[in-house]
Amino acid sequence: MLNYLLRRVLYAVPVLFGVILFTFLLSFVVQSPQARALKVLGQRATPQSVAAWLHRRGYDKPKFVNLEPGRPWHDSQFCDHVRKLATFELGVSDKDGRDLRQVFLKGAIPSLLITVPALLFGLAVSVSLALYLVYVRNSGLDVAGVVLAVALMSVPSMVYIVFGQALLGLFLHYFPVYGFELSGLGTARFLLLPVFLMVLMHLGGDVRLYRAVFIEEIGQDYVRTARAKGVGQARLLFVHVLKNGMISLVTLVVAHLPLLVMGSLLLENFFGIPGLGNTLVLAIQESDFATVFASVYLGSILYLAGLMLTDVCYALADPRIRLG
Repeated sequence: MLNYLLRRVLYAVPVLFGVILFTFLLSFVVQSPQARALKVLGQRATPQSVAAWLHRRGYDKPKFVNLEPGRPWHDSQFCDHVRKLATFELGVSDKDGRDLRQVFLKGAIPSLLITVPALLFGLAVSVSLALYLVYVRNSGLDVAGVVLAVALMSVPSMVYIVFGQALLGLFLHYFPVYGFELSGLGTARFLLLPVFLMVLMHLGGDVRLYRAVFIEEIGQDYVRTARAKGVGQARLLFVHVLKNGMISLVTLVVAHLPLLVMGSLLLENFFGIPGLGNTLVLAIQESDFATVFASVYLGSILYLAGLMLTDVCYALADPRIRLG
């Protein structure tokens, strides 16, 4: 197991390097640092203020290799970029100069307070509904459930957010429609509606997908053997089918892990929740490229970590799988 994880980490290094190189080309080559400075400082900024802004961030250095006499070759924008990201020194915001590491640490708390409950509750609901549809498969309830799942999948996420805010917030006054405050149990009133909407947005697709997984398991030989031995339908589904369908469930669940930390862009932006998703949206709107590319880098790390965690969970879910 340890050798496998070490190899996966080594495989991830060139992938991360490619992400860093690609984001660097977009940030410093496709669009010059001078153009970024003018977007932040304004088109009427003086050459002196632009030069000072570039110098504070090291953007006045050569792009890749420093060939100036008496200067080390690695004293360049790209080498500084790689060194900082490798040590998780994410730099500062282009817009207001804030330390991005503190920005992400602060924004991770609201994002996790939304995404973790939504993942756990959504998983429990969608798996239970999928198993029930398999239990009543080929009946009217099964057909109605599939139709409803497809209908839920067809509704854009923004429609859920807008109608949820209008109905449950503005009309019925059950929940606040904007704002966030960390105040112990009082925080829940800001989280219940976003969590409910996040579960609802993914419910149709998850139920339909999990139902397909369980329907495929129903046709396996071990199910026919268990049924021939007199195992009841409920026990067959909730013990045998669910257990053997864990491989597919693990794949689908772990794929959502980067979203847990990076947050939900639309939900956080519409509800004014200062999570990482909202931070990324504001950074894009304000042309804060440093924040955008730091988010891309962190998202890449989380995705690669999720892939490794998927394989480990495979081995835990099915003892027949060996990682070597």
